[in-house]
Amino acid sequence: MTNVEVVITGIGATTPLGGDVQSTWDGLLEGRSGVSKIRGDWPEKFDLPVRIAAQLAVDPTEVLPRVQARRMDRCEQIAVIAARQAWADAGFDMPTDEAQPVDPDRLGVAIGTGIGGPVTLLDQDDLLETQGLRKVSPLTVPMLMPNGPAAMVSLELRARAGVHSPASACASGAEGIAQGWRMIQYGEADVVVVGGAEACIHPITVAGFAQSRTLSTRNNDPEAASRPFDTARDGFVLGEGAGVLVIERADHAAARGARVYGKVAGIGITSDAYHITGNHPEGIGQIGAIQKALRSAGLTAADVQHVNAHATSTVVGDVGEAAAVRKALGEDVVLTAPKASLGHLVGGAGAVESIMTVLSIYHGLVPHTRNLEELDPKVQLDVVTGEPRKMEITAAINDSFGFGGHNVALAFTGP
Repeated sequence: MTNVEVVITGIGATTPLGGDVQSTWDGLLEGRSGVSKIRGDWPEKFDLPVRIAAQLAVDPTEVLPRVQARRMDRCEQIAVIAARQAWADAGFDMPTDEAQPVDPDRLGVAIGTGIGGPVTLLDQDDLLETQGLRKVSPLTVPMLMPNGPAAMVSLELRARAGVHSPASACASGAEGIAQGWRMIQYGEADVVVVGGAEACIHPITVAGFAQSRTLSTRNNDPEAASRPFDTARDGFVLGEGAGVLVIERADHAAARGARVYGKVAGIGITSDAYHITGNHPEGIGQIGAIQKALRSAGLTAADVQHVNAHATSTVVGDVGEAAAVRKALGEDVVLTAPKASLGHLVGGAGAVESIMTVLSIYHGLVPHTRNLEELDPKVQLDVVTGEPRKMEITAAINDSFGFGGHNVALAFTGP
């Protein structure tokens, strides 16, 4: 493996705060919430204890042509939308038979999803049982398969260097970025479209998470439900969204005069091998992921000023992560927790929050953590509250942890 400088030249997103990166970033800075009562009557129909979620601010069917939207699962739709934004933001035209802005054999895709297309699976099963075989879509399998978002983006952009679709639960989006970084380091691609997407707000997922007692039940006050690091936190809020970045070799970007947001300086991936839903109580995997990210970036703990925390708002998880960050980086880092505003985007979380981390470095501004009224005394770190904080950031870490013991830490530096 070589030591190639990897830069970020394009970003795109669709989230509960907005249909693009700028509206999402503005929403974070303004302290808005994307959490609301679930649209539809199914929470009442199934008597679910959780009736709130962080739903997309802009429905994908308002962006995509109707025929195209019908051929994709919602998760695939938002991956394509975010990818188109990132591609255009990087300064590339869409490929055609006559012109391709990037050599297809040097263009890769790595977009993760934690769950994939369960909405398609369940909806098509309902059709089979109620109306018979003739009503089942011939595109059912391409719409439900977990590699669908990555595959759809690769088809759009005509990428032939390799298409990867990490499925590591809530760390999937971050692992997509890590996989793309590795592709460039190993000389497999010059440009990689990376990130994550998830759209699984459905009765079965809400019911399953509710049964595991991991979701907030603050139904009467949705905007106050997600409370990372707060003493009154009672669980996360399920969300949906996608984040996509265009990353490329620095020399490739420089040759075409591309604007650079920052660098993917290093990656760290570990696994706990401890519990299917819980992190190791001593945080060994989380600490190890951060340390690996630092080593691969050529950084020390003292070089890092900011951590964009995974912080889902669960009672045990938030405290465990804070302890791991303190052990890995010391007590001088400044934290923020975007899930207070965004909800938990599952496979899309690591990608969207990586974009927010990069923008924090780029603008020298850390968004504050909404709903943090009383910091848990076990969280012995500086968490930004009240209003965004201006600060010079040369290096930052984005944490992403997932069910199954997946730990991914990404190190970002300025342009």
